[in-house]
Amino acid sequence: MKIAAIDIGSNAARLQISSVLHDGGHTSFKRVEYVRFPLRLGHDVFNFGNITPESEARTLKLMQCYKLLMELHEVDGYMACATSAMRESGNGHEVAERIAAVTGIRIHIIDGIKEAQLINNVVVQSIEDGQYLHIDVGGGSTELNIYFNRQKVASKSFKIGSVRLLEGKESKGAWRKIEDWIEDNVDTLEPVTAVGTGGNISKLFNLVNKTEENATSLSELQRMRDYIASFSQEERVHKLRLNADRADVIVPASDIYISVMKWAGANKILVPDLGLKDGIIQLVYERLKHK
Repeated sequence: MKIAAIDIGSNAARLQISSVLHDGGHTSFKRVEYVRFPLRLGHDVFNFGNITPESEARTLKLMQCYKLLMELHEVDGYMACATSAMRESGNGHEVAERIAAVTGIRIHIIDGIKEAQLINNVVVQSIEDGQYLHIDVGGGSTELNIYFNRQKVASKSFKIGSVRLLEGKESKGAWRKIEDWIEDNVDTLEPVTAVGTGGNISKLFNLVNKTEENATSLSELQRMRDYIASFSQEERVHKLRLNADRADVIVPASDIYISVMKWAGANKILVPDLGLKDGIIQLVYERLKHK
């Protein structure tokens, strides 16, 4: 069985196709195809309030490409989800309807709660007992979730993200709201470990020195953020080999992860290779299994 997930974010749109593997009573997913394209819908929406005709045309072309790839892989089921940019766009639903009419791909525009829930469903498998603060930074929003002994005890979505910060369009008082929420919800008497998901933390994690196989320290994250910030946009692309659409947002995204960790008193961050696309794949699998 093969399952596909399409994640249309504020910065990029991703397609992941995974095979379902069964080993005794254990089910796992093996990635067989992954494509990421920098649509940058957030640039349109956070500046103009709508998705422009040019961006709609590019999104349509990309969905046509993704549909062909899914057909070539003969996927058994898929789901397409759009997050912050499309849900805040004045014409997001109309754009989704026009794309569906041409491609047959129905784009589910999900809210921050559903987005967090889908990511949580896979993140919870990578943590143990104790207190964890899950930080998911996207282009347009940041989701924070607190777990205690693998049970989610608090969750909140904030209108601040890498593209939104880059454009200077974060919601008023967003930083203070995050700090206040952490103060109200993190148990300062218990040690807290951060868990980071999102494209930027994954890229940062590839560059930093690891304290464990899937973890690094706050100080190391800060060091790498400062190192990247010391280069110009052009140098980040040519010397650090970052994609152009990653090179400009990685520092603003780093600032969110680092600030949240400092406010929460977390000195370590786990970076599992998981995200919204993995949550979508698990959801589609559960639906197919119960058909």
